[in-house]
Amino acid sequence: MHETKRRHLTVLRTELIAPRMQRITLGGADLEGFTSLAPGDHVKAFFPDPTVGEIVTPVVVDGRPQLPTGPGEVIARDYTPAAFRPIGEHGPELDLDFVLHADGSHAGPAASWAAQAKPGDPLIIGGPRGSRVPPSDIRRAILIADESALPAVTRWLDLLGEAEVIGLFSALEPGTSQYLSGYEASAREFRWFSGEDRNTRIAETLAGLAITESTLVFLAGEAGSLIPLRRHLRRELGLPKEQVDAHGYWKQGEANLDHHAPLDPSDPD
Repeated sequence: MHETKRRHLTVLRTELIAPRMQRITLGGADLEGFTSLAPGDHVKAFFPDPTVGEIVTPVVVDGRPQLPTGPGEVIARDYTPAAFRPIGEHGPELDLDFVLHADGSHAGPAASWAAQAKPGDPLIIGGPRGSRVPPSDIRRAILIADESALPAVTRWLDLLGEAEVIGLFSALEPGTSQYLSGYEASAREFRWFSGEDRNTRIAETLAGLAITESTLVFLAGEAGSLIPLRRHLRRELGLPKEQVDAHGYWKQGEANLDHHAPLDPSDPD
């Protein structure tokens, strides 16, 4: 577990690092002591409410967070820390990567903020509350992700080192593959899928892979597309839950999905 702290940060710089992938680098004295040790870590980012023009956060009453009674709405989303540098050009730096919508008019509040963010803009984060560090002796892994989970993928690749890795990645834009530029290695095979049938082709590819008891499978992204993959792994192949690390980061048609909830409510672990 880590120290629970609300950190008031500012945007240092922004960069489009791949099609529809915007990196926001944050800084500030409040980043002192920030800790993130595992690929599954996340911070809760609080964004400005456009109706009041400022960030609204929960208030703590008797040790419990509660919605404030004043004007404005709490707008918060969870993000994987893409990278943290304790010593940067102007102090500690934290990178958060955002998926931008192809049509900005349909973007949610977080993507809209990221698309317009500029140096000096404020952002408040909380967490990570803790880190669930995977075993250090993983020798083979299959990583399945869409754009929203690519920051977690890079964290996994940093952790896995020289282990054999097969990556099955769904992306609306084929050029998104440049996000993992520099992470290629002889023991790593990355396969990218675009087009409307990309989820079907990922499922077919996964079904053709040999998965042994020593293979870790990580899958994260749009919850609905992951349910059949998890069922294949857990029910058809009979893999134990310790071997299948599945997370719905978002869900089509649902705002602010609780990614702590079971991926498949009809078949929880």
